[in-house]
Amino acid sequence: MAASELYTKRARVWIPDAEEVWKSAELTKDYKNDDASLQLMLEDGTNIEHKLDPKTKNLPYLRNPDILVGENDLTALSYLHEPAVLHNLKVRFMDSKLIYTYCGIVLVAINPYETLQIYGTDIIHAYSGQNMGDMDPHIFAVAEEAYKQMARDERNQSIIVSGESGAGKTVSAKYAMRYFATVSGSASEANVEEKVLASNPIMEAIGNAKTTRNDNSSRFGKYIEIGFDNRYRIIGANMRTYLLEKSRVVFQADEERNYHVFYQLCASSHLPEFKNLRLSSANNFLYTRQGRSPVIDGVDDTKELCTTRNAFTLLGINESYQMGLFQVLAAILHLGNVEIKDRDSDSSIIAPNNSHLTAFCELVGVTYQDMSQWLCHRKLKTANETYIKTLPRLQATNNRDALSKHIYAKLFNWIVGHVNKALITNIKQHSFIGVLDIYGFETFEINSFEQFCINYANEKLQQQFNMHVFKLEQEEYMREQIPWTLIDFYDNQPCINLIEAKMGILDLLDEECKMPRGSDDTWAQKLYNTHLKTCSLFEKPRMSNRAFIIQHFADKVEYQCDGFLEKNKDTVNEEQINVLKASKFDLLVELFQDGEKATSPTGQVAGTGGRTRLSIKPDKSRETSSKEHKKTVGCQFRNSLQMLMGTLNATTPHYVRCIKPNDFKLGFTFDPKRAVQQLRACGVLETIRISAAGFPSRWTYQEFFSRYRVLMKQKDVLLDKRLTCRNVLEKLVEDQDKYQFGKTKIFFRAGQVAYLEKLRADKLRVACIRIQKTIRCWLARKKYLRKRSAAITIQRFTRGYQARCLAKFMRRTQAATTIQKYQRMCMERKRYKQKQAAALAMQTILRGYIARLKYQALLREHKMVIIQKIVRGWLARCWYKRCLYSIVYLQCCFRRMKARRELKKLKIEARSVEHFKKLNKGMENKIMQLQRKIDAQSKDNLLVVEKLHSLETSSTAEKEKMRNELNRLRGVDEEAKTKTKQVSSLQEELERLRKELSTTQQEKKTIEDWAQTYRSEMEKMVSELKDQNGLLKKDKDDLNRSIQEQSQQMTEKMARVIAEETQQLETDLNEERSRYQNLLTEQRRLEEKYDDLKERTLASNVSKPGHRRTDSTHSSNESEYTYNSEYAELEEGSRAAEDVTRGIDTSLTLKLQKRLTELEQEKQSLRNELENKEDQFQRARARDDVEFKKARGAELEYESLKRQELESENKKLKHNLAEMRQSLLGDAATNSGAPGSPAYKVLLDQLNSSCEELDVRKEEVLILRSQLVSQKEAMHHKDEKETMTEPSVYVVDVSKLKDADEIKQAYVGLKDTNRLLEHQLQTQRRGHDNEVEALRGELQNVKEENNRQQQLLAQNLQLPPEARIEASLQHEITRLTNENLELMADDPTASREARVIILRRMVDLMEQLEKQDRTIRKLKKQLKVYSKRIGEMGAGQTEGQTSPGQMVDEPIHPVNIPRREKDFQGMLEYKKEDELKLVKNLILELKPRGVAVNLIPGLPAYVLFMCLRHADYVNDDQKVRTLLTSTINSIKKILKKRGDDFETVSFWLSNTCRFLHCLKQYSGDEAFMKHNTSRQNEHTLSNFDLAEYRQVISDLAIQIYQQLIKCMENILQPMIVSGMLEHETIQGVSGVKPTGLRKRTSSIADEGTYTLDSILRQLSAFHSTMCQHGTDPELIKQVVKQQFYIIGAVTLNNLLLRKDMCSWSKGMQIRYNVSQLEEWLRDKGLMMCGAKETLEPLIQAAQLLQVKKKTDEDAEAICSMCLALTTAQIVKVLNLYTPVNEFEERVSVSFIRTIQTRLRDRCESPQLLMDTKMIYPVTFPFNPSSLALETIQIPGSLNLGFLTRV
Repeated sequence: MAASELYTKRARVWIPDAEEVWKSAELTKDYKNDDASLQLMLEDGTNIEHKLDPKTKNLPYLRNPDILVGENDLTALSYLHEPAVLHNLKVRFMDSKLIYTYCGIVLVAINPYETLQIYGTDIIHAYSGQNMGDMDPHIFAVAEEAYKQMARDERNQSIIVSGESGAGKTVSAKYAMRYFATVSGSASEANVEEKVLASNPIMEAIGNAKTTRNDNSSRFGKYIEIGFDNRYRIIGANMRTYLLEKSRVVFQADEERNYHVFYQLCASSHLPEFKNLRLSSANNFLYTRQGRSPVIDGVDDTKELCTTRNAFTLLGINESYQMGLFQVLAAILHLGNVEIKDRDSDSSIIAPNNSHLTAFCELVGVTYQDMSQWLCHRKLKTANETYIKTLPRLQATNNRDALSKHIYAKLFNWIVGHVNKALITNIKQHSFIGVLDIYGFETFEINSFEQFCINYANEKLQQQFNMHVFKLEQEEYMREQIPWTLIDFYDNQPCINLIEAKMGILDLLDEECKMPRGSDDTWAQKLYNTHLKTCSLFEKPRMSNRAFIIQHFADKVEYQCDGFLEKNKDTVNEEQINVLKASKFDLLVELFQDGEKATSPTGQVAGTGGRTRLSIKPDKSRETSSKEHKKTVGCQFRNSLQMLMGTLNATTPHYVRCIKPNDFKLGFTFDPKRAVQQLRACGVLETIRISAAGFPSRWTYQEFFSRYRVLMKQKDVLLDKRLTCRNVLEKLVEDQDKYQFGKTKIFFRAGQVAYLEKLRADKLRVACIRIQKTIRCWLARKKYLRKRSAAITIQRFTRGYQARCLAKFMRRTQAATTIQKYQRMCMERKRYKQKQAAALAMQTILRGYIARLKYQALLREHKMVIIQKIVRGWLARCWYKRCLYSIVYLQCCFRRMKARRELKKLKIEARSVEHFKKLNKGMENKIMQLQRKIDAQSKDNLLVVEKLHSLETSSTAEKEKMRNELNRLRGVDEEAKTKTKQVSSLQEELERLRKELSTTQQEKKTIEDWAQTYRSEMEKMVSELKDQNGLLKKDKDDLNRSIQEQSQQMTEKMARVIAEETQQLETDLNEERSRYQNLLTEQRRLEEKYDDLKERTLASNVSKPGHRRTDSTHSSNESEYTYNSEYAELEEGSRAAEDVTRGIDTSLTLKLQKRLTELEQEKQSLRNELENKEDQFQRARARDDVEFKKARGAELEYESLKRQELESENKKLKHNLAEMRQSLLGDAATNSGAPGSPAYKVLLDQLNSSCEELDVRKEEVLILRSQLVSQKEAMHHKDEKETMTEPSVYVVDVSKLKDADEIKQAYVGLKDTNRLLEHQLQTQRRGHDNEVEALRGELQNVKEENNRQQQLLAQNLQLPPEARIEASLQHEITRLTNENLELMADDPTASREARVIILRRMVDLMEQLEKQDRTIRKLKKQLKVYSKRIGEMGAGQTEGQTSPGQMVDEPIHPVNIPRREKDFQGMLEYKKEDELKLVKNLILELKPRGVAVNLIPGLPAYVLFMCLRHADYVNDDQKVRTLLTSTINSIKKILKKRGDDFETVSFWLSNTCRFLHCLKQYSGDEAFMKHNTSRQNEHTLSNFDLAEYRQVISDLAIQIYQQLIKCMENILQPMIVSGMLEHETIQGVSGVKPTGLRKRTSSIADEGTYTLDSILRQLSAFHSTMCQHGTDPELIKQVVKQQFYIIGAVTLNNLLLRKDMCSWSKGMQIRYNVSQLEEWLRDKGLMMCGAKETLEPLIQAAQLLQVKKKTDEDAEAICSMCLALTTAQIVKVLNLYTPVNEFEERVSVSFIRTIQTRLRDRCESPQLLMDTKMIYPVTFPFNPSSLALETIQIPGSLNLGFLTRV
């Protein structure tokens, strides 16, 4: 791959920087091979030119894609180099607040200098059992990996913790040990894990001090071996120390302190027990004031001393030895204050009676004179003489300081030795885990002997680390079968040889120390002469002859030779030692007893215990102490280091590298310079270099295929994923050396994953561009269409507006025109009318006058015309008559002549036919013509008549009109004359009226003025009144509103107070229940521990090793063990155990007994308090129930009234119907139709159908009444049940029928239902007729058998017939059961059919048994009656007495018998010696998967209770007590043996609860007897009150419930994370990040992948098992709620600890999985059990992963949404949120700060993880059984034939 392909425009690189070490930049121009520089742009926008080295042409490091930033493992980065590592650590530390990061096999831990909530017990449990690569980096993950590999590989482990002072090494080692102590527990009774943790405060007090870099810096190295037994529980520990910094005892630099213990003693000097130490403030002692910083902020030295003393006590160092230790420490402080003065230049002296020296001598028990002499003198020995030489003041002071250092070193070693003795036990060690807390590489301005030894140790450790890393790489390649190429890595063996080889630095130093006149200068010259020219790693400084330089693996270090010889010799004046050995202080003498066995302060002798002890002390074979002192410190350190390396090489190492982020102890502040120095020094970069030299990135084939599927074409995808990946890689990467194909993985060289990511990003970018192009085109077109549509709409509306405006204008114009037209018309018309009126008036007058004149003329003319008409008419008529007469006469004469002629012709023609025809023909035509003429004339006549009539009418009307007009004119004339006369009178009247009008107007004006004034005044008054009224109304409204608000507030307040009190009571009750149940758990744990101790005691009593044989009657599972046998066994083994228990800590037994007593007392007090809380809760519930009952009573009364109304209506209808029928019959008798008439039949049919309908309605009313009654009883029953148990929701269906319409609808529904049921009943009846016929024969046989049994009973009354019947039936049922089991084993299909047949036969047999029992009881009653009659007749009737046979045949009359019947009472009798057999067969050997499957649910509980009833019946208290005790102990034993079997635990939880319910149901208490039948109430216990045993059994049920939850948790735990988080339920949604998924552990191979379906199937299996066992529904709901809480808590905890799971796609997967769980709840009908609410934190976390996380509005939405999550959880999820693709955005730091600011006021726990061990308090609501005890049958498979039914 050419550089030009990678160094392109926008590629990002790292360039060196003086301040930040590395700075990020971006290329602004593509790089070409011949370019001498790069054009870059920094992140702040500055453009720079980066010059390339002309010789090497090395390009700057490429930066990883943003998606890889913040990875958990540094080796997962595509580009592995220093800037990438530094940037990844900085981002994780600064932005995500993550202090742990993996670097291959190394855990890098950065000191946050703040207290983080990530080390709690919940975090420990979350990491327990997890693979190292599955969770986020953590010290607990390393500890878990070491613990797991120790258990799996049977190989010892080591955890190597290194780093600078202040980097957090001690804290990391402490947390690792805490992890082991928590997850493994202790294998002995001495709580070793607590002792191991208790050693930390002691070692910190005597070995830690404040430095300029760390307030609690370890000034020694230590290696702690934590021992484990074969069950991998802690049994002990051993500590080895290295190179204690003794010089700190006598000297401290500025801002530093001496060891903590000195300041703790000075701070506690005021205590009475420390008065004799003569201590005061730390500023008063030389050894504690030199650093001028005696106090550490936030640390209370007094409390720390109390912690140290408690740790001493826990480790067995008693009070006297503690005071002795403090006495020695105080003596050291006083010795430092001893002032030595100059006597002369060669001698010194101590002033007599020096108070501090006196105090020292008194504290250590030596004489003042001897000590003062040998502090200022020295004894010199020659061959013949001994000289005492004085010492100058400087040498004497050094001599004093050397003695102080030596005493402290001895004291330190003594404490370490006794701590080890306290941690050793006599149990054989199987394996161990070592924790090495050792100093890291150090380089200062002045480096001396201590730094040399420290760096020498780090060279050895670095060599071991490099070899181990190289070995792991080689093993990985070999395991994957890829070609192995040698990786070149730095080997620091030459540097080690320079130090420790022959003639090395240490050899030359020891040799110089042996020289009489050896000095640092001569030693330096020897070094120069030996190594300067022969070793390239050794150099000489230019400006010094007293120093040398060594090239270490981390850096060059210059060592100053001053003090090397003195520190290596570590000499102490032997005379001073002898003075101390002669001390009267026993502890001081013991400190200096070298080679002798010291007495343990605990009184214990250290046992070997199979441990191979590795000691760092010098060889014990040395005879004298002087020889010991002659062995140099360097030699001792080299030997101990070689032993340490041998130990580490024999173990599997795990590495923790601690980094100090800054030198100022600032929280979460990162200094890149300091970090890079430490990364180079601790080997992290070397690990990176080794990884980068090989194939650092590793992908499985499936993961590679899933990630880079986008780079493949469809034709490239084959069924074989491996072949597909190979083909694709050959196309994508041409250089085949850049990758290798392993068996399960693909290996890539550094940078290849980034290249593939670049190709993938380019492909996705092109696809995104195409998608964006299409989307933008679609959006633009859609926008254009919207705009076009909007424009058209705007235009349409604009044009419409304009058109409307135009139309409006036109309408207005037209309206104006019309108005003008009509106005003008009106004016013209008015003007015209005026003119017309004037003209008419004139015309009227004129025309009237003319008309009158004309009328008079016409009248005259008319009269004349009339006269002329009459005369002329008379003359004309006369002339006409004469002419007419003459004409008629002439015509007649002429016509007569013509007629005669014509007659003659006609007579002649008539005689011929033709003539006749012609004549006729002509006549027809003439007739038709005449007819037409007649018609036309008639029409004309009609028209003329009509015209004449109209003319007459009009003339008449005209005449009438004229006549009327004439009359009118006459009247007008008369009126005018009259009016003329009235004008004068009217004018006078007008004048008078005008005067009156003027007077009236004046008065009106006056009245109007007054009225106006009055009106204004009244209006003003009204307005004022209105204002006042408004104010009053407003005040009234305000008062009413305030009253209503106050009443509402009071109501709400009261409701709130009641709700809060109720909730508080419920909370207190739940808390008390939880505390009580936790105490039960603690009691159970102590009982189990007690049993283990007893078993161990009995086992230790065996005389010789081997398995002890037991009697053949004693089963391996101790099935015969009972309560009595347990105590018998204890009594028998008590004598043998006495000797053994002496070796055990007797104080522990006393503590356990005391603890048991306290627990019993606390249990009793909690039980009383629980009862009080329950009483309070019941009283609070009672108040609510009273109100509810009132409401329910009103509703039921309403329903009863409705029912009564319906009944009365039905009665009325029936009455009317009867009357109609009678009247109809009466009418029919009188009618002629009679009853047989059709009308009668139709009417009668209608009446009959109405009657049938009424009958149906009556039945429906009866059904409704029964339902109402049953609902009322159910409500009553439910109310009582809920008052005794948990509150529940009242659901009553009948109460919903509020009106008659709904009742009618219910009637219609019931009617249809009844008809359907009736039809089905008839169908079934017809179908079963044949079966009835077939069964009659069997019934006849049963009758015969019944008769035979009656005869047998009459013949032999002494024998119990039920025994024979029960035996025969029992035999038959046993036979059928065995056949059923055999059929199930052979053929499942045939077995189901056979089971149906067998069940039918069993039902028939049970029916026969019941019939025979009834017959027997009937016969017994008859016998009792007749025997009573015989007794009454007695001696009075000696004759005529009937025989018993006759008495049987007589009819029996019912007789009241007050005595109780002696039939079966539901009791089982057993002998006392059969109690063990009963418990064994019914409890210990009963298997839920075997016989118990076919039993009645809870049958063992019923059988036990029936046995208990008989014991109560016979009043045998001993039998009751032993039965209950044996039952309880047996259940505990079977649960202890098979407590991991869910079916067993569920089976006995169900039976225990049923047994508890039976004890309550038949206790005789009225509260529990309300739901019993009368027969059940007869079976109550009569002699004993078992309330206390009920509490014991309730406690047992609680323990079983907790065991059930634990069992379910163990089954579900492996499934949850895989099914809820890792498995992709929605395929293709979750993307795989290019992390390479390098597994840092080879812990456990895949055990099978669990899916969500696996979880659902397991939940269904749990649910079906509990239902099959008859578990109470309320209890099942509580179990399901606990199951879902476990699922939600474990999933959320893993989500919070796994950075790779916090992504958007994973949030979608989680929400889908939660929806599937809710669907499961819905299918099972468990939505209201509270299980869904337990998943709310998980749901909100998933929503948080998916919501937008940018703006302040988003922050507000998150705060309001995530109410079930704590602030720590919300911030953790936001910090862990990781984009899967580079297109997603990370959560900014400012957004997280905003969230923290908004959530600051929340009052919540700072705990990060949910408590997965939390168990909700369980309750057992009373659930009475409806099963009658006398009907229970015991199968023969239980082998309980020795029980007798009573």
